[in-house]
Amino acid sequence: MINTSEQIISRLKELGDRDTAVHSRRFFKTGKGEYGEGDQFIGIRVPVLRKCARQFKEAGLEDTLKLLKSPIHEARLLALFMLTDRYSKSDDSEKRTIYRAYLDHTGYINNWDLVDSSAQHIVGDYLSDRDRKPLYRLARSKSLWERRIGIMSTHRFIKQGDFADTLALAQMLLTAQEDLIHKAVGWMLREVGNRNVSVEEAFLAKHYMRMPRTMLRYSIEKFPEDERQAYLHGSK
Repeated sequence: MINTSEQIISRLKELGDRDTAVHSRRFFKTGKGEYGEGDQFIGIRVPVLRKCARQFKEAGLEDTLKLLKSPIHEARLLALFMLTDRYSKSDDSEKRTIYRAYLDHTGYINNWDLVDSSAQHIVGDYLSDRDRKPLYRLARSKSLWERRIGIMSTHRFIKQGDFADTLALAQMLLTAQEDLIHKAVGWMLREVGNRNVSVEEAFLAKHYMRMPRTMLRYSIEKFPEDERQAYLHGSK
């Protein structure tokens, strides 16, 4: 049975594909000066990693966290799949342990796919019925990835019809410089609009003139074309 982080890494290397790795390095912007600079890929697609997460579900939390510290991107993504699966089946005590471990290891959750596949399922779920101040600390972080964790965690609340924190964090992040934050905020605003368009429109009425272009485009993606153009041309 494969349980240790070393055994799992060895198995992942067997599954790697050179051509897929080359494509992934381009797709996740690993070049000099890009957001994923220096990240290592061995070329394993997401469906295969999800299957691996089920196969290695008996691995302990310590070994899973060792995987999360790997320089190999796919190992970190696998670790997050394993953590979210483990979290979903845990009691309150272990959920607290996993939540705290997640926030203690944000330095390794350092690309958009890593954040987006895990933040709402661990941080968002854990804070659903708790004080949400940690999200505001994340949103004020110097780390691009911690700020993305903050806003993406609210996807969990949006699904429950709770929009307040999404809107508050979106307002905080209006001045963010990074395109990946603009996309995340716009996406979450669009998710709010999917459930209550009047709430999103009220937010846009106050802020659309100073929203970064990408954020605005993402947030109004599903609006009728004439409304989209009115927002984009500042004539709404």
